[in-house]
Amino acid sequence: MRTISGPARPSKLSVIGAGGVGVAIAYAALIRGSADVVALHDLNAAKVEAEVLDLAHGTQFLASKRVEGGADPRVMAGSDVVIITAGAKQQPGEPRLALAARNADILKSVLPGIREHAPDAIVVLVTNPCDVLTVVAQREGGLDPARVLSSGTVLDSSRLRWRLSELVQVDARSVHALMIGEHGDSEFPLWSRAKIGPMLVREWMEDDRVRFTSADLDRIADEVVHAAYRIIEGKGATSSAIGVSSARIVEAILRDERAVLPVSSILTGQHGLSGLALSLPTIVGRGGIEQVLEVPMEEHELARLHASAETIAASLRSVIG
Repeated sequence: MRTISGPARPSKLSVIGAGGVGVAIAYAALIRGSADVVALHDLNAAKVEAEVLDLAHGTQFLASKRVEGGADPRVMAGSDVVIITAGAKQQPGEPRLALAARNADILKSVLPGIREHAPDAIVVLVTNPCDVLTVVAQREGGLDPARVLSSGTVLDSSRLRWRLSELVQVDARSVHALMIGEHGDSEFPLWSRAKIGPMLVREWMEDDRVRFTSADLDRIADEVVHAAYRIIEGKGATSSAIGVSSARIVEAILRDERAVLPVSSILTGQHGLSGLALSLPTIVGRGGIEQVLEVPMEEHELARLHASAETIAASLRSVIG
């Protein structure tokens, strides 16, 4: 006996916040076809309606054909994923953690709408400091810890891979390197595991010598950590790359890819850390956080991870006690 099923329910992504980052995520998701339906929500009705109209005018050229939105939180109804971008903008030279108290209050104001209209959605934090706000969202929203995460160091890792690819003239897709820890000033590259193709970055040879000295690696790490500051100085905010990288996370969830991405999630004992969120290589699928991988680290790397965790924990204590 053959069972004939009806058409699958369209997948839906909702983005809260119609600022530069929120619109960039919606735009990237529409171009890439990350979800069948993309909704944009913001309390500024005129702004969000204009942004939705602007996006809708290009639907004949987009992979996703349906965009909607408005100031009413009911636009989130039926969402599979909700991305939160609403929050105060990071100023030039301002650390991400300085935004913690302001953006925690904004986050608390949007959680009731998600609970009411999209109770089954996986929640992804992009608002900074995203590690701190992941914990706030889970506790204040009563969310399953596996179903709340942040973009973490997915973009930072992309910046690292791009920089290495530029230096050795190899496709960035052949560079396998991660930034881990806080999405912020205490993040660091996991150099002990970083590879270009099958070769460790630290063993990459050019002209019969090792290409990267310790000083070279430190300089590359510093460039990546401070990349956002440079962009903010020049254009006021980062938007394009976080748009694309957030869309990539959505795809891993909605397509149940079980992709390994350095998202930030609430740890449950990995590397001796619990109750706070930071970025580690993580299997991401339809259930959200499927598994946080405990990658072996060198002793000094583990020490840096714990130092990064303490930076996050201090900020978290200032917000929720």
